[in-house]
Amino acid sequence: MKAIALFSGGLDSMIAIKLMVDQNIEVLALHIKIGFSGTKDVSKIMEQRAKIAGAKFKIVDVREEYIQNILFDPVYGYGKNFNPCIDCHGYMFKIAKAMMSELGASFIFTGEVIGQRPMSQRHDAMKQVAKLADDKNEKLILRPMSAKLMEETTPELKGWVDREKLLDISGRSRERQLAMAKAYGWEDYESPGGGCLLTESHYSDRIKEFISFDTFELEDIELLKFGRHFRLPDGAKLAVGRNKEDNEGLQTIQSEKYITVKLPIGGPFSLLSAGATREDKVLAAKLAITYTRSSVEESYDVEVGEEMIATSPFAEKKEAQRYFFNTK
Repeated sequence: MKAIALFSGGLDSMIAIKLMVDQNIEVLALHIKIGFSGTKDVSKIMEQRAKIAGAKFKIVDVREEYIQNILFDPVYGYGKNFNPCIDCHGYMFKIAKAMMSELGASFIFTGEVIGQRPMSQRHDAMKQVAKLADDKNEKLILRPMSAKLMEETTPELKGWVDREKLLDISGRSRERQLAMAKAYGWEDYESPGGGCLLTESHYSDRIKEFISFDTFELEDIELLKFGRHFRLPDGAKLAVGRNKEDNEGLQTIQSEKYITVKLPIGGPFSLLSAGATREDKVLAAKLAITYTRSSVEESYDVEVGEEMIATSPFAEKKEAQRYFFNTK
């Protein structure tokens, strides 16, 4: 018997896999990449965690399709921020369900816990997820962590899984999960918490501001993760790195939508909208040089795209800060 686990890399996902593996179920831990899980690539860590729990690991990249089909037009709306959690979960289950035949899997399961998250992990929300995933009648989605608190699913009714060996966890407390991890001898697992940038107000605000000026595309997922963000008078977007992580993150973005702002002295890496006006390019150069150890008494040649612009920094950072984007 084979099953697909929707895998986040967190402790709940790992325990759910272990519960299935202990019932002699062969598990493929499937991570569906939508692009908003964080600023670092943790695919190797996730693969290792899946292995620890007893599963094989696979990533499916759906970032572009997610932007086009889910992010801006969710059937069940958003949570507190820009997070379409119900539609997101339904979409992931639908993808996994479509892969069942190819992978030889009989059912799908996840590490979700009833009551752990306010939007997507309620009884009624899970029914909405099943509807979106076209699983309302087949009932092929199992949630081992809370199964005893829910209606029996097809894997239980058909005896593929022993319901008595499943759990009845609910709520936000992680005490039982942490105790189980200790009993299994696990030390490498994700700390309890969020993980999706769409649930964070800082990132959500950046999306809201961005789409009022431009079309949000694949490369913009990464752009909004890094740096200080400015909206210039003629509408150009400028992202200026704050530290090494920001600089490295911005440097990975290869897109015709943005041009680089290169400084003659050590400082941040910056990206500017490729269609920026001459006025916005001059201001971008001035903003970028302001965040270096530069002197207002000197002029610096800043390379903006293919153009060289001579400029000096603002005398005070607060002059630069008035160009920070504003969502209000």
